[in-house]
Amino acid sequence: MGVWAIHAYGTPILMNRATEDQFNELHGLVTTELISRIRSGEATTQDIKAACDWLSKNNVTGVPVSGSPLAELFASLPELDLEDVERVIR
Repeated sequence: MGVWAIHAYGTPILMNRATEDQFNELHGLVTTELISRIRSGEATTQDIKAACDWLSKNNVTGVPVSGSPLAELFASLPELDLEDVERVIR
């Protein structure tokens, strides 16, 4: 079964849907590429944002376990109280 799409020239075309194996391969390739960019130290801000979005869209969450990089990131965040937030909002 195919799906209809509009070609760049405005012509409707019938396209075949990707198979589950193709989606799985693409998922793996995107994940591997993001990991590679981050590990190399060459990741741009946009790459990091893409990785965060990729995790979010795939329902990946984290718990800051003691000694983990996420725990270190969490510990580096300043503590805010409601009064501080209200002062900035006003």
